[in-house]
Amino acid sequence: MDLDALIRALAPSDVTGARPVEIADLAYDTRRVTAGALYFCVPGARVDGHDLAWEAIERGAAALVVERPLEVSVPQLVVADSRAAMAIAADAFFEEPTKELEIAGVTGTNGKTTTAILLQAMLDSPGQTSGLVGTIQWIVGGEHRPAPFTTPEAIDLQRLFREMLQQGDRSAAVEASSHGSAFGRLDRVRFDALVFTNLSQDHLDLHGTMDDYFQAKRRLFTGAQPPPAAVNIGDDWGRRLASELADVHRAPLVTFGLDDDAEIRPEALALSAHGSRFRAAGIEIDTPLRGLFNVENVLGAVAAGLLLNLAEDAIAAGIARVAGVPGRFEAVDEGQDFSVIVDYAHTPDSLETVLRAARGLGDGRIIVVFGAGGDRDRGKRPLMGRVAVELADHVIVTSDNPRSEEPVAIIADVLQGTGVDVEMDPDRRAAIVRAIGIAEPGDVVVIAGKGHEQGQEVAGVIHPFDDRTVAREALAGPGSFR
Repeated sequence: MDLDALIRALAPSDVTGARPVEIADLAYDTRRVTAGALYFCVPGARVDGHDLAWEAIERGAAALVVERPLEVSVPQLVVADSRAAMAIAADAFFEEPTKELEIAGVTGTNGKTTTAILLQAMLDSPGQTSGLVGTIQWIVGGEHRPAPFTTPEAIDLQRLFREMLQQGDRSAAVEASSHGSAFGRLDRVRFDALVFTNLSQDHLDLHGTMDDYFQAKRRLFTGAQPPPAAVNIGDDWGRRLASELADVHRAPLVTFGLDDDAEIRPEALALSAHGSRFRAAGIEIDTPLRGLFNVENVLGAVAAGLLLNLAEDAIAAGIARVAGVPGRFEAVDEGQDFSVIVDYAHTPDSLETVLRAARGLGDGRIIVVFGAGGDRDRGKRPLMGRVAVELADHVIVTSDNPRSEEPVAIIADVLQGTGVDVEMDPDRRAAIVRAIGIAEPGDVVVIAGKGHEQGQEVAGVIHPFDDRTVAREALAGPGSFR
């Protein structure tokens, strides 16, 4: 693309050293700069991209997007916000892929991954593949890729959408995180349907307050082209969102949830250890996903499916195909006479939801192993501790991903909400072995926090670690450890 075309798209306040330049790619990371790239100097938490401009030029950058002019020899586009400019430029450079690719988005604190996977299954049909951008994996043209993070930077996201189209996808389900909203990564994504699942305390290290966290979600539903919205009014924040959108929303709005006044709600609901059956919006639903919280996730997917004008049989068939979601209320069964559940629950609300659901799986005790992540919202740690002691019979507090923090210091924060009558062991493997070792027939062991993750980050190093693997080894006996 000619640099002039990107100048027209970005409308910079100033352009220095302008001359005819062909832009071959976009980059915000000097390690990914190739010859002819337009490099975005983005100020970060640790490094300012302006300080790396010379390295980018050495690697072949043909022009820069900057927030302040630099003493360099290549053209510079001066903008107020380099990160915001990335979304605009990426949309233009990759030829507005979400005008062609149907996008079903899911935002909220909990349930995003499951709802997005349900939507992707509903969008898939014979001869019609769909993509996925989520926490666990990305799917492009039927190829499954590990997801390094939930919502990639705008350049990577728009590149991914264009690749989906090239690989034959005509639709995609996307997890829309609050980070993705706050950092403008989703600014040029045109959602054909957007689901709000719920909101509870998380990410306050970034947002500061719950209201600011809510506003990061809300902004995805507003703007010049607001998307058709499906909102869970069984959640207090969702009810507020639905009320506010009803006053200003210029696109279709449908509510869902367990409340009687939700437009899409479960009728003739039958829950069992094998899933649930119910009717929603006249569609007969049979899902293997267990727990009342998964009923809400399914309802959100149904609501989005209707907004997308999917056929009722495609909605029902897609939901039925999702037998389970990795690390989301996932059972580890080696023939033992008690239950072991691994779940990604890492907020007070999600931990409460999982523990309440686990109570229905057995007639014995609930034993929970959990921790809290380092370098993240510290305020939720004692709240999680309080939930654990209120809803579980035996609590073992351990490490999650301590990152740069001392594991014992994180545990101390959690213990502020538990009192003293709990076990603690910073060694997560040992804590899981202990929980399984004390389980008796009819008990339910809940291993919470990491879910599908296959690594544990300690002092900047990611060590191989999978709760499910450790649980299976513990169930097989100590001799299986290497």
